[in-house]
Amino acid sequence: MPLIPEEPQIHESAQGPRATPASGRIAPTPRPVPGPRPAAPSRPGRPGPLRPTPPAQRAPRDTAARPGPAVPAAPAAAPASATAQVQLIPASAEGALDAAEEALDLLLESGRAPGDVLVITTGEQHPWAAHELSFGEAPYWAQHDAGDDVFYADAAAAARAGVRPVVVVAVNGGTDAVVATALPLALARASALLIVCGDPQQINGVLGAGV
Repeated sequence: MPLIPEEPQIHESAQGPRATPASGRIAPTPRPVPGPRPAAPSRPGRPGPLRPTPPAQRAPRDTAARPGPAVPAAPAAAPASATAQVQLIPASAEGALDAAEEALDLLLESGRAPGDVLVITTGEQHPWAAHELSFGEAPYWAQHDAGDDVFYADAAAAARAGVRPVVVVAVNGGTDAVVATALPLALARASALLIVCGDPQQINGVLGAGV
């Protein structure tokens, strides 16, 4: 900003000595002024330092940008488990899937986008997942990658699923080892909210009594 006012001053001083020789009123005084006229070639000199100044400004911006990406990289290490809230909906193994569907309906009614939700089952596959897998795994996972709708996966395939804001787990069966593996995995996939539908004792035994 201070560089801008200097340029008009340069032009005004250049016009000053030109007017003085044209007006013969003060002949002796403008003749020493031509001495600064060689300083007028300093005009290219002044723009010269102006050119290095913008790179000087770019340098600090770049340095400031370097720590910038490093900051999000740190929380990216474990964003899901660190920030996700956990909600427990008591349900039997037979009613866990229905409880998960009710929780999903409430999420969508509250304004949550369908593509924000991942549903994991520990026992029998969700009917949607079983139907889509009948066409092959490639189109099945293509729908997951598109992220346009709710995605259903069983505990065995949940490791391949990506992080989504909300993960709903239906503990609708499976061994204790399967549940013990699926719940921490679901917590790692949830960036905002984890909803677990199942037996509270079994769930608390895996995620902790504070759930």
